[in-house]
Amino acid sequence: MRADTYQPRWGAGSPGMKGARSLATLWPAAEKVWWRAAMERPGPSASPLSAKTASFQDAVRTLNTLQTNAGYLEQVKRQRGDPQTQLEAMKLYLARSGLQVEDLDQLNIIHVTGTKGKGSTCAFTERVLRSYGLKTGFFSSPHLVQVRERIRINGQPISPELFTKHFWHLYHRLEETKDSSSCVSMPAYFRFLTLMAFHIFLQEKVDLAVVEVGIGGAYDCTNIIRKPVVCGVSSLGIDHTSLLGDTVEEIAWQKGGIFKRGVPAFTVLQPDGPLAVLRDRAQQISCPLYLCPPLEALEEGGPPLTLGLDGEHQRFNAALALQLARCWLQQKGHQGLGELKVSRPSVLRQMPLAPVFQPTPHMRHGLRDTEWLGRTQVLRRGPLTWYLDGAHTTSSVQACVRWFHQALLRGHRPGRGPEVRILLFNSTGDRDSAALLKLLQPCQFDYAVFCPNLTEVSSAGNADQQNFMVTLDQVLLRCLAHQQYWSHLAEAQASPDLWSPPSPEPGEPTSSLLASHPPRTHSTSSLVFSCISHALQWISQGRDPVFQPPSPPQGLLAHPVAGSGAGVLREAAAIHVLVTGSLHLVGGVLKLLEPALSQ
Repeated sequence: MRADTYQPRWGAGSPGMKGARSLATLWPAAEKVWWRAAMERPGPSASPLSAKTASFQDAVRTLNTLQTNAGYLEQVKRQRGDPQTQLEAMKLYLARSGLQVEDLDQLNIIHVTGTKGKGSTCAFTERVLRSYGLKTGFFSSPHLVQVRERIRINGQPISPELFTKHFWHLYHRLEETKDSSSCVSMPAYFRFLTLMAFHIFLQEKVDLAVVEVGIGGAYDCTNIIRKPVVCGVSSLGIDHTSLLGDTVEEIAWQKGGIFKRGVPAFTVLQPDGPLAVLRDRAQQISCPLYLCPPLEALEEGGPPLTLGLDGEHQRFNAALALQLARCWLQQKGHQGLGELKVSRPSVLRQMPLAPVFQPTPHMRHGLRDTEWLGRTQVLRRGPLTWYLDGAHTTSSVQACVRWFHQALLRGHRPGRGPEVRILLFNSTGDRDSAALLKLLQPCQFDYAVFCPNLTEVSSAGNADQQNFMVTLDQVLLRCLAHQQYWSHLAEAQASPDLWSPPSPEPGEPTSSLLASHPPRTHSTSSLVFSCISHALQWISQGRDPVFQPPSPPQGLLAHPVAGSGAGVLREAAAIHVLVTGSLHLVGGVLKLLEPALSQ
């Protein structure tokens, strides 16, 4: 069956509907005709580009043809038996671009890997060092709204003009130096951007570069870095199993591939198995590896640290960032690094413990001022509150659920009227979507909404959102599978454990949040939309003061569940929307809710 014959399906049981019943129907013919027509015309965001913008958009469109992450993964999987081949190929691309690996030593790199939290750790580290007046470079992935977010100078994405200039310079250089005997003249998407980041950081003369590993470590193209100043490993878990391995120990071996002889490295507390793998990896090459003490140890004797990123799990990332920043400053001869609290090193789990010190004012300000969009981010808009977190592994979704729970408890309670909880979800790649959705079920959502990572039905006017490596059929079938998983979960009772408050102290009032959603068998309606914009239009019902798109397309409310749900949403005193499962989904939502990010 063609994708354009699939229409959104729902399972019923929404607020205002008595009982629970199962619906598996296709949208009516009028909606089907509209959907086909929409596929043939530009989306609302498509508009004529100015000459200044066109060259940047042309650069992004050309970049997109070099393969996206999905294609790169397939290529690496075929060659995973010989990681050295991958690194040698990257070194060859670097040489063709006009650089040698020795040139990268000038960048004073902090190299960071991990399964979850590596981006947040990098963001904390970069902001702390920038607080010392240093000029910083920061290379990260993926981007949320615009690809130039991946390459930052002093915390800001490079300008469209700088991106365009360096893109075409590198592109033409690689074209001119290609081997006539080879059919591959260009590196893949991520490799190209990595090369571009190195060139930009060198030309901009940054004092240091924080470089986030793309996938893994040993095989990653950033691992041509031969002399970083310091390395870090954030929390480990299961992700990219088809490439990195099926166990946390196998994944730890890959992550430890960034360790270098004599270069200090730090990691947070891990389970015993992967921690032992990291320790052995480090010992084999004489890399001094240290275990970070918890943030509480650094707070003793001083005021508590304030973090710019919300969520209890961010404390692990901040603890690692402080060690990376302090080590970098120490290696580079900076003074005033904070008074040591422990005079002699201690050992935990056969690994030396990193120093416990008093964070300096610069460190405190850096942690407080850190921003990292799409991670434990809250946007409050009238009756709507958007909770954005790009969690996409089981451990990170668990952390996301805990954060969402705490955020709801801390949030403002409306005087009266119903509250509605909505899940907006998508998941891509080889991730276990069913496992992720099961972790989200205890949140007792009133509606679960699924859509592809497409901002509009047509991405013709938005090169940053284009992905040539998946078809519309594939992404829609994936959403329908998510809906089916959710329907199966809804047949069983949602566990109330996570949402049950601890026994109150004598005289303490019980939580009003939990009173409004008492533990019970909770029935959730599920909806599938063809793009993020349509999903947001249905969720917001025109009540978000910033997101005010044109009138909804004909047929958007044609199904009874969508129609009755729209009435519930228009009357709700508060609407809480958790967006999770994919950073690309979060990026598409941010593009629509925060138009300034596209400027």
